[in-house]
Amino acid sequence: MKTDNKSYIIGIDTGGTYTDAVLILRPENKVIFVSKYPTMHHNLSLGISKCLQQLFSQSDVRPAEVELVAVSTTLATNAVVEGKGAEVGLLVAGPAKHFRLPVVSTTFLRGGHNHLGEEEEPLDMEGLVDAVQRCKSHVDAYAVCAAMSIVNPTHEKIMEKAISLIDPKPVFCSHEVSDRPGIRERAATSVLNARLMPLMQDFLTGIQDSLISLGIAGKVYIIRGDARPMEISNTHKQAAFTVASGPAATAWYGLSFSPAPEALIVDVGGTTTDITLIRDGHPVIDVQGSLIGEWLTHVDAVQMSTVGAGGDSHASVSERGKLSVGPVRVLPLAMSGQTPAPSLWIGKGLQDRCVMVEPDISLKEAEHDKVLAYLVKHGPATPQVLKDHFDMAEITLVSHLKELSQLQLIVETGFTPTDALHVLGHLELGDRQSAVQGAERLAAALGLGVEEFCWQVLDGVEQRIEDAILDHILKIETGKTMTGFFPHYRQSSLFDLRFSAKVPIVGIGAAARYLLPRVAARLKTEVFFPEYYEVGNALGAALMAVSGA
Repeated sequence: MKTDNKSYIIGIDTGGTYTDAVLILRPENKVIFVSKYPTMHHNLSLGISKCLQQLFSQSDVRPAEVELVAVSTTLATNAVVEGKGAEVGLLVAGPAKHFRLPVVSTTFLRGGHNHLGEEEEPLDMEGLVDAVQRCKSHVDAYAVCAAMSIVNPTHEKIMEKAISLIDPKPVFCSHEVSDRPGIRERAATSVLNARLMPLMQDFLTGIQDSLISLGIAGKVYIIRGDARPMEISNTHKQAAFTVASGPAATAWYGLSFSPAPEALIVDVGGTTTDITLIRDGHPVIDVQGSLIGEWLTHVDAVQMSTVGAGGDSHASVSERGKLSVGPVRVLPLAMSGQTPAPSLWIGKGLQDRCVMVEPDISLKEAEHDKVLAYLVKHGPATPQVLKDHFDMAEITLVSHLKELSQLQLIVETGFTPTDALHVLGHLELGDRQSAVQGAERLAAALGLGVEEFCWQVLDGVEQRIEDAILDHILKIETGKTMTGFFPHYRQSSLFDLRFSAKVPIVGIGAAARYLLPRVAARLKTEVFFPEYYEVGNALGAALMAVSGA
């Protein structure tokens, strides 16, 4: 639907805290509107739909005028970290040392080829049939890998056909996802694609349904971790290649707007900070394959580092009076209007946060869990109150609350760098008085003034980001990290060790402007915030798709 050679594209990024969208006019690549909506981890496509509705409500652009949509997503990364996905049966043909992968069962069979493509020995069909019969009632999909299938994939194709005749479930062949030697890495790549397929299918179906309901009929691309766009129709069988999708969009935004051909691109979100490097005007890609969870794969991705540090990192004071910031994320006090005044509850130890149920959970829905039921009946409570009421061990309660939080059944609120910025007058997004009350109580627990306490909170999160940047650079240059080699170098009584970065920093994310300037100053470099840095990943996804398509 072009008018005067102009068209529109949309870039979307599902981050850990917010989903961002940008509407861009082509061919000028001019941003027309941006939108943000809280990421709904239990249903990423629903959050995307809400974000798009916001986008069109602000503009006169009709959905039918959108020619292309590009999406960067955390789905694959989160699924690997949380151990979610399909149950997979793995069959390996050929001489190989036994190895462990996240599967229901692994069967090693005779077969495979040598490096010349010649059959090493006939494929053990009887063993294959027995293996499928044994596990077909326990698996959702299969992964097959044969020795030197990158030269001759015949045995993998036979295995795929034989499995389909016995159990018509998806089969993932290693030669279709990798052309490199390394049977274990190829098997791991196939397994991860198989595990992620149903999650990715649900996500892609949700996206397509959302776009259709809005009247968007343009092409849809999902951003791969190696900074390439992939048509949505090809994504469900290559889901593992979307790991590091967000950092890839980060890198592309950075190279599009960096003042120098070499730069550190630092994306500061509410939950995490992601760091990538561009060199000679290109993202640095790890072509040796990525470590995804515990497993080395043949998935290429941008070289990246992630640290649990951001605007919503939890600042807590232990019973012994030690301040720590991150890696856990909580809802800032300034942004929480449903909890009692912080002056009534916040303090050291298990009083460092307040727990409340998600607003749409009823007592009937909560009956299966005594903690949830208590929160529905009695309202928000600190972990200390819950521990005393149920006489639970602290480690048991903390673990259970973590599980409920991951299931998005509860929300935890506490003091954060965002609150510190409100207290110091640098932010005015929420309720400053709640942030001040929290700061007063925690500062008193540490014997500090309120402003001094807030600066210590900011210093804590900034040090975590600085350490992550140093580790990222050192790992690229030396293969080692400072936190691994000398984690307490700042506390040394014998010498003062400081670093200077020779490349500038490009900041991305809403919290970046408040946290990165002092990090850059300590690293003796400059930091830049290009236009629309707050939604840089969404813009990077769109520009990458246009370039790649």
